[in-house]
Amino acid sequence: MEGKDTKYRLNKQIICKDNLIDLSFPLVMGVINVTPDSFYKGSRNDSVNTVLNRVKIMVDQGVDIIDVGGISTRSGADLMTEKEELERILPVIQEIRQKYPNLLVSIDTFRSSVAKQAVECGAHIINDVYGGRMDSKMFEVVAELNVPYILMHSRGDASNMQSLCYYEDVVQDVILELSKAIKNLRELGVKDVIIDPGFGFAKNLEQNYELMRGLSYLELLNCPLLVGISRKSMVYKFLECSPETALNGTTVLNTIALLNNTSIIRVHDVKEARETIKIITEYQNIK
Repeated sequence: MEGKDTKYRLNKQIICKDNLIDLSFPLVMGVINVTPDSFYKGSRNDSVNTVLNRVKIMVDQGVDIIDVGGISTRSGADLMTEKEELERILPVIQEIRQKYPNLLVSIDTFRSSVAKQAVECGAHIINDVYGGRMDSKMFEVVAELNVPYILMHSRGDASNMQSLCYYEDVVQDVILELSKAIKNLRELGVKDVIIDPGFGFAKNLEQNYELMRGLSYLELLNCPLLVGISRKSMVYKFLECSPETALNGTTVLNTIALLNNTSIIRVHDVKEARETIKIITEYQNIK
């Protein structure tokens, strides 16, 4: 490929534990929820053994990053204590790193203390759905740990986010709010920031699709882009189905995201995501 797109892709790199990760070829992030109440029943895991079985399937299917989370962030979900979160995620990260030492692991948390302990336990990336808003120390800890940070756009928390869907222009407002957080991160010396527009977080159905249509504008932030729409309500509510039957719609939206320079797609279904990337890259003739 030539022109602007080639230049954009060549600039998409992050460093994980002294290893340069090239994001010019899209990566698949597999969702591992160590929770009993995630919105999609197929993603729930209640033991380390269950998690390891799920991780093995994802590894066999070609996953690039495993995203471990101990708290459900679905609308209306209850927050647990820090102690409970750590008890869920630390043993899982330890076992994954021991069994798959070369596999990238992300910790899905909004607590800086949990993020720090997870990284010290072996995690490579911090994935914060609240973008530093829930913990004033998060950005400082990210800078201290010197790890890539996934900055997601959201408003409020799980208890009230769907009452905060007021935007003059959802695409412009998301870009503006992310840019302010990026500025704060850069001032602290954080080099590797990955942005997530936060589909489903403080956005209604119409706004989610408006944001998807404007996805290419997020290139203005000059950060690699992660999209997580796997089996979410923007799929199953629109198609009038359920999370369990929303795989086809998920694949369609992941295709659109990949055609708009998305670097990482966060999914429950690795095989289908890997096949989508294979077809898209062949279509675009990415070398």
